[in-house]
Amino acid sequence: MISLRDLTVRYGDTVAVDGLTLDLEPGKIYGLLGRNGSGKTSLLSVLASYRRATAGTVRFDGADPFENRALVRDIAFIRDSLDVTEQDRIAKVLDFAARLRPSFAADYAEHLVDVFELDRRKRVSALSRGQRSSLGVVLGLAARAPLTILDEVYLGMDAGARAAFYRELLADYLAHPRTIILSTHLIDEVAGLFEQVIVIDRGRLLLHEDTETFKARGVAVTGPVAAVDAFVAGRTVLSEQSLGGVRQATLYGALDDDEATRARAAGLTLAPVGVQDLFVHLTSGAADGTRRTEALR
Repeated sequence: MISLRDLTVRYGDTVAVDGLTLDLEPGKIYGLLGRNGSGKTSLLSVLASYRRATAGTVRFDGADPFENRALVRDIAFIRDSLDVTEQDRIAKVLDFAARLRPSFAADYAEHLVDVFELDRRKRVSALSRGQRSSLGVVLGLAARAPLTILDEVYLGMDAGARAAFYRELLADYLAHPRTIILSTHLIDEVAGLFEQVIVIDRGRLLLHEDTETFKARGVAVTGPVAAVDAFVAGRTVLSEQSLGGVRQATLYGALDDDEATRARAAGLTLAPVGVQDLFVHLTSGAADGTRRTEALR
């Protein structure tokens, strides 16, 4: 179990993570969602023991991972910057990773190198942006670390490479379960992989729940303006848009069977809201976003 309590990260006067409390059960794929500057990377850096929190605690099964050699070996943190030596060839990078991590699966790494069509003789400095990201994926997945953190690792990868990444991640996770945290802006592409969704906004935890529960909390209600207004009265409305006499309101909050029946009887159409759309609605706007955050608690 990974437990964070009142976690705070500051950079001078800037608060990147603000009193965040969170529990992560082992053996799940988590989607970490947040806008630019929301504190995602700062949070992940603390989880990976790349930096110490300003305040609060991080515990892995009761132990502090910071400067804990035994625990750090069980954490793989892959960032878009790719933390390897630029002049090393891919073959040397993989060899070093295998010697560094007891859990590193060298055979699987070789398989992934073939999947992403990487040249083992190439130096890291000669790789394209997409190839660097593919190498990061190889290192992250082949590490098979109990905690694997993938922070925007898809940058520069084309659609085919990204599809291969998602396919390999899911297949290897099912064969070798571990805790995986995916931080991404390509939410619709990877939402199907998430077992739980974590949304942070301005350094604070906005919500943490099962993906299916999260998806069920968003519903788009469409119909005549008066009927929509009457139905949504008293509910948490995330957004509204109108065209002529038709209005669509996006609600936060699951509808029970009776409410759904009443909506349809009033001539309203109900449709699910995608994870990305729901995330955008929940985190959009500064002042309005604050109101939404309070409404969700």
